[in-house]
Amino acid sequence: MITRRSLLKSFAVGAAAVSVPGSLLAQTADSIEALTVKGHIRQSVSKWCFGKIPLDDFCKICKKLGMVGVDLISENDWDTVNRNDMIVTMGNGPDQIGRGFNRLEHHDGLIEGFTRLIPIAAEKKIPNLICFSGERRGMSDEEGLANCVIGLKRLMPIAEKHGVTIVMELLNSLRDHKDYQADKTPWAAEIVKQVGSERLKLLYDIYHMQIMEGNLIDTIKKYKDVIGHYHTGGVPGRNDLDDQQEIWYPAVMKAIKDTGYKGFVAHEFVPKNGVQSLRNAVELCDV
Repeated sequence: MITRRSLLKSFAVGAAAVSVPGSLLAQTADSIEALTVKGHIRQSVSKWCFGKIPLDDFCKICKKLGMVGVDLISENDWDTVNRNDMIVTMGNGPDQIGRGFNRLEHHDGLIEGFTRLIPIAAEKKIPNLICFSGERRGMSDEEGLANCVIGLKRLMPIAEKHGVTIVMELLNSLRDHKDYQADKTPWAAEIVKQVGSERLKLLYDIYHMQIMEGNLIDTIKKYKDVIGHYHTGGVPGRNDLDDQQEIWYPAVMKAIKDTGYKGFVAHEFVPKNGVQSLRNAVELCDV
C-alpha cells in the first residue's frame, strides 16, 4: 500500500522502493492537449503523487488540464506555484502525521510553527494549511479530542486575523496510518464544533474515509459545514479513479457540488499511467 510518507521517503533517499511510471517524467506541458472543464468542482492535485516532474513543469501541465492549483506544497515551493498563476490549494504546516495536536507537550512547538507560517501563507494568498491529530499511542479518544481542542483554540486567533484556514486531515488507521487518531469523521467534527471558529475545518479524504467508514455521500451531506477540503484516491490501492476500484466518483462529486461547496478537491492517488491518469480523473470529476 503506497502512502504519502513512504513515497516521499523513497524520493528523499533516492531509493526505488516505490514504482513510479517512467511516463511521469516524460510528460511536458507542450505535449499535453488542453482540457476544457465546467469548473463546478475546483480541482487540484497533490504533487507528491507525481514523482520527480519539476514543479514548474507540473504546474503548467495541471493548468492545461483545467485544474486551479497544486496541493500539499511546502513553504519553499509556494512562490513557484504562484508564479505559474496557480493556487497552493493546501500548504504544508509544521506538524507531522504522528506529531499533532492530541498531545499537550506538542502545542508550544506547533503554535510557534504555525504562527510563523500563517502570515506568510496569507501574504502569498494560500487559503489553507494542513494539520494533524497525531497518533494515539495508548491515548483515549476523549483525551485526544480534549487536547486537540485546547491547542487549536490557541491557534485560531492568528488564523482568524490573517484569514487562513487550518484543516485537519482525516486518515484511515486500518491500513495506512495504523495509530492515527483522527480516523473517524464524527470525532474530528466534534473538535471543529468545540473550537468554534470558521478558520478550522476538516480535510475529508475520500480514499481514507471509504476504508474507515464508507457511507460517503450521506457523510458528506451531514458534515458539509465542517468540511473545508477534499482528497481523492481509488480504493483499494490508492491508484486511479477507474473501474478497478469501488468508488463511483461522479456520484460523490455531484453530492459535493450539491452541498454548495466552493472549496477545492485535490487528487491524491498514485497514477498507473502518468499524466493520462490525472487527465482521466479531472474529466471524471468534472460534474
